Amino acid sequence: MNNLEKEINRRRTFAIISHPDAGKTTLTEKFLLYGGAIAQAGAVKGKKNSRHAVSDWMEIEKQRGISVTSSVMQFQYNDFCINILDTPGHQDFSEDTYRTLMAADSAVMVIDASKGVENQTRKLFKVCAMRHIPIFTFINKMDRESRNPFDLLEEIENELGIPTYPVNWPISSGKDFRGVYDREKRHIISFEATGGHHKLAATEVDLTDPALSSLIGEENRSTIMDDIELLDAAGDEFDLDAVHSGRLSPVFFGSALTNFGVEPFLENFLKMTPPPTARTAGELTVNPFDEGFSAFVFKIQANMNKAHRDRLTFMRICSGKFDKDMEVYHVQGNKKMKLSQPQQVMAQEREIISEAYAGDIIGVFDPGIFAIGDTVCVPGKKFEFDPIPTFAPEHFQRVYAKDTMKRKQFVKGVTQIAQEGAIQIFHEPDTGMEEVVVGVVGVLQFEVFDYRMKNEYNVDLVKTGLPYSYIRWIDNKDLDPKKLKISSDTKLVQDFRGNYLLLFTSEWNIRWALEKNEGLVLSEFNKGELQ
Repeated sequence: MNNLEKEINRRRTFAIISHPDAGKTTLTEKFLLYGGAIAQAGAVKGKKNSRHAVSDWMEIEKQRGISVTSSVMQFQYNDFCINILDTPGHQDFSEDTYRTLMAADSAVMVIDASKGVENQTRKLFKVCAMRHIPIFTFINKMDRESRNPFDLLEEIENELGIPTYPVNWPISSGKDFRGVYDREKRHIISFEATGGHHKLAATEVDLTDPALSSLIGEENRSTIMDDIELLDAAGDEFDLDAVHSGRLSPVFFGSALTNFGVEPFLENFLKMTPPPTARTAGELTVNPFDEGFSAFVFKIQANMNKAHRDRLTFMRICSGKFDKDMEVYHVQGNKKMKLSQPQQVMAQEREIISEAYAGDIIGVFDPGIFAIGDTVCVPGKKFEFDPIPTFAPEHFQRVYAKDTMKRKQFVKGVTQIAQEGAIQIFHEPDTGMEEVVVGVVGVLQFEVFDYRMKNEYNVDLVKTGLPYSYIRWIDNKDLDPKKLKISSDTKLVQDFRGNYLLLFTSEWNIRWALEKNEGLVLSEFNKGELQ
């Protein structure tokens, strides 16, 4: 095996998804702790503690204790090089999350043991299922009173439509949580809490060991014996091929906060999850082990470092090896270039890199030439990775700057934040940028937009809510949109690529527009293009 194959084979790139408060950020931090990337886990929600989750870098995230942007973190564990994509857990951030999942090869789904499958989990799972990516389930918070583990598995299977295979099994829950039974090794791993520090006092005991009852209690010993018998008799067989194609989810029980079961989960996950997978570019399949470098843009983030007013573009490397001085070809821009200041990021910590491989995520300095979904590759090749679809916004506001003298900052801020994909911007035909219509997938995005405009661009906004809930692109190229018959509560706008759209208050209005305008063709998506 040559060095390129060896480096790519040891890479694992995955996203962590969950409903808010299921413990996703805590689990992320424990992974970083085991990899030696951080010395001490931050208190995610602790208001009296000045530490915050290492993956949360925006001030609004620290105040709320939620992740509102997708962070990218790399660390080493044993002989693996791990790239974690920490996705926003808040329900309003499904669009950013969706794009992040496009860059992952597998996903870890975190579920609260007392709440089970929640609304956001369903949404994110659908995105994973659409791509057939492997999904590993970590049932968290076993140190609190939880639901029956059999009921939890049944709910996952019924709600999400995916069979499960428990790799380990919990011994009680809450204050009486004693550890897990490892089904492959057929022994009990008993844990003692150590305040969440790096290493746990873990005792491995065989099921036949006479000391088992004194270690976990006679009642727990009796229950686990019954549970094991039931699992072995009625459960699905483990099938790694089914896992890799997203048709079977391995399930692990534990507690991220106290470290119960985190390291066994990480080790099993790394063993079961695939190395970087192939990507499609139209008819072409791009193999990660191909010699030629290629990557696509899945995230753009302005002002990560307020002192530098910079803009970073994040790329997922899909094939070959990247060297910092190499010349690459930007397909959409149709020009050769060198990627400026290539770096890997851990929250606000950055490190300039000299090389990276398929599966890695790199951030490059971007003066404004890249857009979400763009392809870069070695000169001489010309292909485009399949586009990343966009969610249609469901909430709209009319927005302009309170101070008319700040038009320039307003235009710059609105344009940059829209290019990141955090918001979509529209304007009425034949008008400039002094006033725009902002569309978002979830309402909290308005708050983040307002916060960023004020803090990063020094612009106070005047915002007026609009009643529209539906958006449709006009596909007809030979039609004059200004001559359309539309109802008084339908609005004609343009995006900033010049495409015409209609904003509707109801589905009835959509049907009315189609009936009154013969031949009108409307589509829910912008054919894979993002703002």
